[in-house]
Formats: sequence, structure tokens, C-alpha cells
Amino acid sequence: MVNGIRNRLRISFVIWITVMWTLLMGEFSWANLFGGLAVGFFVVLALPLPAMPISNLHINWGALIAFVFRWFWDLAHASAKVAWLALRPQAPPKTAILQVPMRVANELVLYLATCAYNLQPGGSVSDIDIANRTWTIHVLDATTQADIDREIQNVLDLEKRMINIFEKRS
Repeated sequence: MVNGIRNRLRISFVIWITVMWTLLMGEFSWANLFGGLAVGFFVVLALPLPAMPISNLHINWGALIAFVFRWFWDLAHASAKVAWLALRPQAPPKTAILQVPMRVANELVLYLATCAYNLQPGGSVSDIDIANRTWTIHVLDATTQADIDREIQNVLDLEKRMINIFEKRS
């Protein structure tokens, strides 16, 4: 029993949950601190998560920092594009459902790529075929073949950046 608790207890997770709890409450107080600790211990001990699939994971910090800056630039661009599509005096654009490959080797990297893509306006991943590493995406603006090709290229670029960030080079 004690070994089971010791194996599940991850103090860094408890601290992280406590910090998030305090931020969600909007102010620092002793009650929020102890409440966050209680929630953190409960989550870590009563709801254990499986081990993360991080074997052979390498982080290229320079590429990660460049990715974050590029992602925020793309976020601003995509937000302006979606706002224009919503406000322009024309009919709504045609949408499309596409299947695109995502050739990352690690499930955690696939998850991070999916989050990065879904947080951008204009498209979303609606299904993930993990066995074949294939995304099914919904694209907001697929009026022309060039729009579809551009979105597929965006996914391929995201895939390339994720591989550059997280996969070791031999």
C-alpha cells in the first residue's frame, strides 16, 4: 500500500496543481494555498495518470522558441483571416474535411501538434488515427484548390517543425 502511494506521489504535479488552483481562484490566500494542496494531493493520489510516452524525446530549445514566436504570428494572421471571412459582405466560404498524414514518431508530440493546430482559428482536427498517424481536419476556407493545398502545406510545415523540435537527429 505504501509503495503504491509512493509510486504515484509526484510532488512536482502537486505543486503545479496548487499554483493553477491559486491562479484560478484569483488571489493568494492561505485558504487557497491549502485548498490547492488538498486538490493536488487528491488528483495525484486518487486519479493517477499513466506514464507519459517520452522515451527518446529530445527537445531542440532553439527550434521550440522559434516555433512559439511563429505560432503567435500565425495566430494573429489566422485570426484576422477568420474575422475577415465572418465580416466580409459575401456568402460564407466553402468548407472541407481532409485527411492528412502526420508523421511524428511519438504520441506526445502528436498530441502537442494537435493542440497547436486546434488553437489556431480556421481549422480543427476532428479525428486522429493514431495507428496510421493520420489527422482528419475540418478546414473553414476551402473555396479553391489553392486554399486546400495551402492548408495541407500548413499541416506539413507544422509536422516538419514538430519533428525538428522533438526528434533526435542521428
